Amino acid sequence: MAVIRKRTWKNADGVEATRWFVDIRDANGHRERRQFDSRKEADAYRVATEGQMRAGTFRGDAAKFTVKDAAGLFLEYCDGRRERGERMTRRNYDVMDGHIHNYICRDPKRHEGKVRPTRLRDFDGGIGSIKLSQLTARSVGDFRDSLRGAGVSVVTTRKILSTLHQLLGYAVSRDLIGINVAQGIKVIGRRDEGARKIVPPTKEAMRALLAVADENFRVKLAFASSTGVRAGELHALRWHHLDLVKCEVKIETRVDAYGEEDVTKTAAGMRMIPLSQPLVVMLKEWKLRTKRKKAGDLVFPSRRGWYTGHDNMIKRKFLPLFGLLAKKHQKDPAQHPEAPARFNWHALRHFAVSCWIEAGLSPKTVQTFAGHSSLQVTMDRYGHLFKSDDHKKAMNAIAEDIFG
Repeated sequence: MAVIRKRTWKNADGVEATRWFVDIRDANGHRERRQFDSRKEADAYRVATEGQMRAGTFRGDAAKFTVKDAAGLFLEYCDGRRERGERMTRRNYDVMDGHIHNYICRDPKRHEGKVRPTRLRDFDGGIGSIKLSQLTARSVGDFRDSLRGAGVSVVTTRKILSTLHQLLGYAVSRDLIGINVAQGIKVIGRRDEGARKIVPPTKEAMRALLAVADENFRVKLAFASSTGVRAGELHALRWHHLDLVKCEVKIETRVDAYGEEDVTKTAAGMRMIPLSQPLVVMLKEWKLRTKRKKAGDLVFPSRRGWYTGHDNMIKRKFLPLFGLLAKKHQKDPAQHPEAPARFNWHALRHFAVSCWIEAGLSPKTVQTFAGHSSLQVTMDRYGHLFKSDDHKKAMNAIAEDIFG
């Protein structure tokens, strides 16, 4: 219950002062007192508080905690999960830490004396100083709008709000607040700003890259462009994951940018992918050449037998292939076609998926081989690549009925 009390006194100058106090006692025996300058303000707070008590959403401690305080507790919780290996990698933690300190609870001194991330937007907003008890859906909506106004992309804004949603969800679990006001806050961009249709590399481009790659890197390039595995899954692949008799590979682990190995991104990421006979031959030949061929050895290790540094591989092995093709074309345009436009390593995954679709595999099979969490993800990204003669037949039949 909440009770309003009036208190009048004289200060040191002999001037009479009046304040209105709201005494609160919740069902758990927690007591709290708030002071107001007018009876109207005190009564409004009493009505709001009693409404929260009836709804079971009143949390007295929320008045003492800011979003920044809750963020600190949330990051401690995430760090504990990371140390215990409870589905929290160092990469996951760093991403959320960046969202919190760069945007949600902006820390201007965070990058002093350090190299500022190139993708980081100049942002003067933030909601770290807002009390949890005063945080509303409108506050979160205004924060979203300030992010978009600062030029933060739709995708990044959604990720930041996702981190805020998890942060407030943790606050709810700790009884700091009663409801998660970030629930249901949407980010709507321009029609041309959302996910764009994926355009995979052409087969001609892949043939050209494979032709100029050295013998060992060609195996890795062929494997990635045939199986569609993610980079982290490729670098964590060990020989016991390969069955060169049954011609299949088992994907169940990945490694992040910090060299920390974990299970795949989602449960659907644990999958079996069939291997073509030509690829199996290449893998067998590679196994004969490599010094590390025990069951627990990495299939594509660094020189020291550890995980391959992805960025180094891209700079030293992958990107130079495009430059080499450009030089060949410049030297003899008649014999060597123009080099393909440069694309990133992840495009090899798109290439593999596009080949599966072109070969007539069903959407559900493509989802399974790609390791997508749902068929919706597969269709959102690659639905435009699925062709169907039935669509053309239907259009022809309609036209024949109309035009004769």
